[in-house]
Amino acid sequence: MNIYDEIRKLKDERQAVILAHNYQLPDIQDIADFNGDSLELARKATEIDSECIVFCGVHFMAETAAILNPSKTVIVPDEHAGCPMADMITGEQLRGFKAQHPGAKVVCYVNSTAEVKAESDCCCTSGNAVEIVRHYEGQDVIFVPDQHLGSVVAERLERELILWPGYCPTHARFNPRDILELKEAHPGAVVMAHPECPKAVRDVCDQILSTGQMCTFARSDSAREYIVATEEGLLHRLRKENPGKVFHRVSPFAVCPNMKRNTIEKLLFCLRDMKPVVAVEESVAARARKAIEQMLAWS
Repeated sequence: MNIYDEIRKLKDERQAVILAHNYQLPDIQDIADFNGDSLELARKATEIDSECIVFCGVHFMAETAAILNPSKTVIVPDEHAGCPMADMITGEQLRGFKAQHPGAKVVCYVNSTAEVKAESDCCCTSGNAVEIVRHYEGQDVIFVPDQHLGSVVAERLERELILWPGYCPTHARFNPRDILELKEAHPGAVVMAHPECPKAVRDVCDQILSTGQMCTFARSDSAREYIVATEEGLLHRLRKENPGKVFHRVSPFAVCPNMKRNTIEKLLFCLRDMKPVVAVEESVAARARKAIEQMLAWS
């Protein structure tokens, strides 16, 4: 029995479902029951009947699944797969920031810890951030932690937001020069960039899209060639779903080391041992749940 058959056997025995983010390694994406971006995975987590959720992503994603499913067991292949952006703000820091802006609503990107979600009015993802903030028209809005996604929202809604200076180190590695060189080499290619990219990068791109939106766009768009400015894990899904199209990565350095901590071997071990388990203290989870559920209601 090979490792993939072992995983499938254990998954059935544990009554488990495997969720994988679009940035996961190809073999994990291929064996997962569902692949998606943060919004797609958050929605899927609310629909699962299985007793166990195996979350292949980074820690805040598994926390979100645990918050939405307090009666289920949530396990991860590697408990040390964290998110540097999420670590750029704490609940205590957010409380202090809120005190400086009394009356402001807080919208937190889902790439944040449970304690930050618990201090927020509503969560958002890169795919629905504009839609969420639009609900707070006429009110001051604090947007944490990603300054780049926040600036995209501010531009599209033509309004000011109070931004926390966080960012994604992986998307910060892109630069406009690399994209312009690729556009020159592939003049017919459509350039898709994630909103976590800095403005100088976004300004030379054709489409600013979440990973889920990139997949939808590539399936329906008439172009045959694309330049993709996001973590390289997404290219596996794009190529798999669009075998007649060509997708170019922008940089070999745009790799999230935390996403890549999850391996097929660790996936097997976590199903075998039913650990590491991700749990959130209920006093925090109850408050964070309100912010997540508000997002899902408005999405």
